[in-house]
Amino acid sequence: MDGGFLNDVAVSNIYGRITEDVLAIPAKSRQFSPLVPGSVSLDEQEPASLDTITVLAPAATVERRAVLALALRALRPGAPYTMLAPKDKGGSRLGADLRAFGCGFDEVGRRHHRVCTGIRPAALTGIEEAIAMGASRWIEAIGAWSRPGVFSWDRLDPGSALLTHHLPGLAGRGADLGCGIGVLARAVLASPKVSEITLIDVDRRAVEATRRNVEDPRAVFRWGDVRRDGAGLTGLDFVVMNPPFHDGGTEDRSLGQGFIERAAQALRPGGRCWLTANRHLPYEGVLKPLFRTVQPVADAAGYKVISAQK
Repeated sequence: MDGGFLNDVAVSNIYGRITEDVLAIPAKSRQFSPLVPGSVSLDEQEPASLDTITVLAPAATVERRAVLALALRALRPGAPYTMLAPKDKGGSRLGADLRAFGCGFDEVGRRHHRVCTGIRPAALTGIEEAIAMGASRWIEAIGAWSRPGVFSWDRLDPGSALLTHHLPGLAGRGADLGCGIGVLARAVLASPKVSEITLIDVDRRAVEATRRNVEDPRAVFRWGDVRRDGAGLTGLDFVVMNPPFHDGGTEDRSLGQGFIERAAQALRPGGRCWLTANRHLPYEGVLKPLFRTVQPVADAAGYKVISAQK
């Protein structure tokens, strides 16, 4: 098999944010990642409709296999593919996953990644099972719709649980920044005094699940990056959030800091932000210059709840 097409074929269909030092990506590539607002849904792509695809595979096994299967299903037989992943985040299993689907490939190492290039065979094995394993489902343990790849997809996050336990009855207009599958929003909407809540998340799959989990006319759904796409939120009475602090598996405290800054911009004077986070995250230093009062509310099992008034 000729592995030379890794650099020769213009990549027009992409899944994931691939850095230039790993692989050169044409500027006008079509993005399929659910973590890139505005991207195309790979789930809905017609089978055998793509001429090529490059996938930065997720680290988690079930999600990774489902994404690879969806990408292969979308490719026409005989079309080239490139699948890659960091060696310590799924890359060591990438070859085994592709072989299980009936694919042959060339494999190389590049910038701490494993890169597999091949041609989509006429017959694939096991892809429908892998796709079904990664699909949306009802999770009895949390009483909600979810799917692999979404934050805390099959369990109630302890931080969110702590915040819902201490959350008072809220009123007026508000937002759930980084809403996930809607756990906090459901607790907020238990108050009849809430007139509207905007649920925004960067993960399209989370927003889709939230639409099913929060069937309330007071809920407004938005797929977007809170730090960039939340600018239209102003004059709010409250904000609730369990901000992320990992980007691609690496801790990034600036994510939570960006959420706090967006909350401060969105709230009216006197409005209140309710936040939960891991105990070790130093968000108090970010909150204090932006809010009139910052109060610790709860601290348990490695998590904390903070209330801050604008």
